[in-house]
Amino acid sequence: MTQHHVALVLGAGGSTRLGQPKQLLTRDGEILVHRAVRLAIETGAAQVFVVVGAHADAVSDAVGNLACEVIANPQWSEGLSSSLRQAAPRVAAAALPVLILGCDQPALDAAHLDELLRCARAAPSRCAATAYGADPGIPAVVLHTWFDATHPLRGDRGFRAQLHALGEALGRVVAPETLALDIDDRSDLEHARALQLID
Repeated sequence: MTQHHVALVLGAGGSTRLGQPKQLLTRDGEILVHRAVRLAIETGAAQVFVVVGAHADAVSDAVGNLACEVIANPQWSEGLSSSLRQAAPRVAAAALPVLILGCDQPALDAAHLDELLRCARAAPSRCAATAYGADPGIPAVVLHTWFDATHPLRGDRGFRAQLHALGEALGRVVAPETLALDIDDRSDLEHARALQLID
């Protein structure tokens, strides 16, 4: 089977507002970072990369039984941009579209990722994003060449501005209400548990 993309799982955050590593929370007994990597693998990705930073040993151990490459980000405290910069050489070398996902959206499922990949293949830009109202976000599919221009990125900035700039050329998959829930603080965690999305 021809493989058309690679996947990048972002798992380096410090979860400072939550007060515990959100990567290591569980849904149905499965650790969230493990679940994200497993879903990425199930899309048929040629390679799956996972960036670790805070709690690096525990997060790496959590995905140790999966076919993925762990990329260490010693600058994780600088925010999302540092993870994209750290992954850039490996991702760009693969020369395939890149499926980017986090590990703090417990409602994420394989169907959503498959639809994103399908939309990206059909879109004029060959990119697709999850639509949260008018705002594009991750999970998203972007071109590997975007990683050649990660050096100016700083702080918690990712590719949202570039996705916005594509306008009608961007494929969009509307986020189900539950997918919009990412776990940043205690109220998010309590909400996710009330919805039975987190153990």
